[in-house]
Amino acid sequence: MEHASPAWLVNSLIYLGAAVAVVPLSKALGLGSIIGYLAAGIVIGPWGFKLVGNTEDVLHFAEFGVVLMLFLVGLELEPKRLWNLRRPIFGAGSAQVLLCAALIFGVAVAAGIDWHIATVAALGLALSSTAIALQVMGERNLLRTESGQASFSILLFQDVAAIPILALLPLLAVNPDPTLAMSGTQRAIEGAKIVAVVAGIVLGGRLLLRPALRWIAASRTPEIFTAASLLLVVAIAALMQLMGLSMALGAFLAGVLLAESEYRRELETDIEPFKGLLLGLFFIAVGMSIDFGVLMAHPGWMALVVFGFMLVKMVAIYGLAKVMKLPVPERPVFTLLLAQGGEFAFVVFQAAGPDVLPHEVSSFLIGAVALSMLLSPLLLVAIDRWVAPHWRSHGQRTMEEISEPQEAKVVICGFGRYGQIIGRVMSAQGLKVTVLDHDPDTVEGLRQFGFRVFYGDATRLDLLRTAGAATAKVLVVAVDDVEQSLEIVDLAREHFPDTRIVARARNLNHWYQLRDRDVHLAERELFESSLRSARQVLEVLGWPAHEARESTMRFRQLNIRFAEESHPLYKDRAQLISAAKAGRQQMEEQMAKEREVRRKRAVTGWTEEEDPSRQDESLPVATKQ
Repeated sequence: MEHASPAWLVNSLIYLGAAVAVVPLSKALGLGSIIGYLAAGIVIGPWGFKLVGNTEDVLHFAEFGVVLMLFLVGLELEPKRLWNLRRPIFGAGSAQVLLCAALIFGVAVAAGIDWHIATVAALGLALSSTAIALQVMGERNLLRTESGQASFSILLFQDVAAIPILALLPLLAVNPDPTLAMSGTQRAIEGAKIVAVVAGIVLGGRLLLRPALRWIAASRTPEIFTAASLLLVVAIAALMQLMGLSMALGAFLAGVLLAESEYRRELETDIEPFKGLLLGLFFIAVGMSIDFGVLMAHPGWMALVVFGFMLVKMVAIYGLAKVMKLPVPERPVFTLLLAQGGEFAFVVFQAAGPDVLPHEVSSFLIGAVALSMLLSPLLLVAIDRWVAPHWRSHGQRTMEEISEPQEAKVVICGFGRYGQIIGRVMSAQGLKVTVLDHDPDTVEGLRQFGFRVFYGDATRLDLLRTAGAATAKVLVVAVDDVEQSLEIVDLAREHFPDTRIVARARNLNHWYQLRDRDVHLAERELFESSLRSARQVLEVLGWPAHEARESTMRFRQLNIRFAEESHPLYKDRAQLISAAKAGRQQMEEQMAKEREVRRKRAVTGWTEEEDPSRQDESLPVATKQ
């Protein structure tokens, strides 16, 4: 008996087979995975072997990969850090969108195109591909660079700008249907709905998500936690789409709200494989959607439009990079990643409808955007081979990452002014140390002095393993950036539980967060040196050396005790401030008593009862709550 295979099974076989066959070949040729996915889509699509015909449905489904990617990006951003990015998001983001749209609109109108069509085209083409840009920056570890942060801010603003762009489309109709026009009251209601949905996500994330995840995790059923993770993202995306908002923006907000959750790492681990597969499917769908019929019908016009709008955007974005004072070697990649068209342009051109954008024009513009997304990775390869070496000769330099497995009892992450002291002490004792640092200039300079330093980003699990963190006795986290420090600690706690962690804390808040992660060997980087300077100031003022030392040591004890007692309160700002004020007052009173003891000692001599070392050590420094 013959059985027909279901369509989803056949299509799955085609997509997976094409990806497995083409992507490794593309990577082997040095073209990257994105070009491989796009090429696979072209091969199996309507203009290739015609193995798959329903491109639009596949594209809509695969867009969920972009949603998952934005959720994972949100998990890397705590609300405080996102708030700190508000200026580049709304400043650089609005400047990029408005400047690029204005320039494209001006060129289109000058070419004799109707202003209605020019406006829609300019708004759609001004947007960039979040999927390609973030994928490329993730592969190149650029998200933490200045250009990476700027690119992310602009891409996030574009997701926010999607809402007013879609709302503007009906107003641009050449022959609008009066029955579809919205009254002022209706617009107010729609706006209230949008505010209510966003507020609901924020409040729900604060009040409901964490208890719900805690309850699900308590079931100790890993597959249910994975299902709950996907359900969370799908539910928020569906809600945002129902309200006519950006699915990716909603998922991003949910990720931000869970960035401080204890389940952040588990959420990332569960969702990452789905994100990778769906993003690959998205790129395949983009390759399938390229209409080579339109291209072959008007090849000259297509080339003119694609290169024209990309060139206009490159000029505007490079100028913006100069205004933002981004490092010169980072500007070419930053410019190219934002110059291409974006997946949201498909939504804009399709949502415009025939009253705003004739069908043939819409198909032409969609083809132009898809071609720009195909060209960008190719141009990126060209930049790497011919442009980047020129920039590096005048600026930054690259070097090979650590690749040979290392074995040492001590692994130091970050070899700046703090890590170098630790490394030199270890070397002086004849101890073997493996050092990781992500600054090529620092690595090269230290190697000239004979230090055994390797180039690599310690926030990458594979490089930590290569450096020998799994077998080391001590992992020293001495990186300068607080977020990177905590990320390394989280990785080490999860994957190398037997390795002891010694950490550098930038400040008291960083110290609190390290204690949250059970890092008890953490030192505030300026604490001890500041105490020594304070002791020297007292000596200059005429204090005897032993009294200056005694006073600063007593201050040290009281300060450390306050840090320990205030640790449970640091997430509640009001309680922390109250405790800090009480602690400072008690410390001043205690130090005043000890000054009086010293004064009496100077007159009457030392007595056991007046010995400051015998003062009540149990005196609380912070009010215990």
